[in-house]
Amino acid sequence: MSEVFSMPAIADPANSPKTILRTSGLSKSYGGMVVTDHVDLAVAEGEVHAIIGPNGAGKTTLISQLSGELRPDDGGIFFDGRDFTRLKAFQRAACGLARTFQITSVFSGFTVLDNVALAVQAHAGHSFHFYKAADSEEELRGPARAALRKVGLHEKAEWLVSALAHGEKRALELAMALSTEPRLLLLDEPMAGMGPEDSKRMVSFLSTLKGNVTIVLVEHDMDAVFALADRITVLVHGRIIATGAADEIRSNPAVRQAYLGEEENA
Repeated sequence: MSEVFSMPAIADPANSPKTILRTSGLSKSYGGMVVTDHVDLAVAEGEVHAIIGPNGAGKTTLISQLSGELRPDDGGIFFDGRDFTRLKAFQRAACGLARTFQITSVFSGFTVLDNVALAVQAHAGHSFHFYKAADSEEELRGPARAALRKVGLHEKAEWLVSALAHGEKRALELAMALSTEPRLLLLDEPMAGMGPEDSKRMVSFLSTLKGNVTIVLVEHDMDAVFALADRITVLVHGRIIATGAADEIRSNPAVRQAYLGEEENA
């Protein structure tokens, strides 16, 4: 993966010192359906930046383009002044991006600790086929234990993942992402399927990360969004209709009509 770090930086004239992630005209279509439509997004270093919008607004497609799982049809993605538009997902991960998914993605037949150790190993550039090394090397299991302690799962490190509750599996996936020490964390509905108590615990934990890691948060739980986000971007039909602080978004008539009004009346 040395090719990622030897890659020359490409000038990004619109990139301010405080902006770690920027997209310019980011677009993606499937046939005649436009999913992201010329999205211009700027995320400041250290902030929690929430992306909200109704179902089908293009939020997960946007996250997938940022992480490298999905290539845009048009537009650019800049991370820390580099043009990331054509980089693959593993190359972006090597430069400090990590992602969690809307549907939990963990290995149920492995232990909690093994799951995180494998994430550490993959980030170091080795294949999952080298499982024996991940099971035995302290250089992998040490960071894995530290990540589990952060999310409160250290006492269940030797449990099989299949024995965990849903909220604990979400926390495990977050530990796997944090074990790579990312600069930018992309969270796709981390509270999905959680009950009120698990959601409160997740919000409490994510609040401890504020200022230490930049977070792009896609989430339907508006209480969580308003509790965590420094800024909020509203996406409707693939287009950004507003970006601002929580109070600005709450009081924006276009946002209330397109999204928040529906949420409040649900």
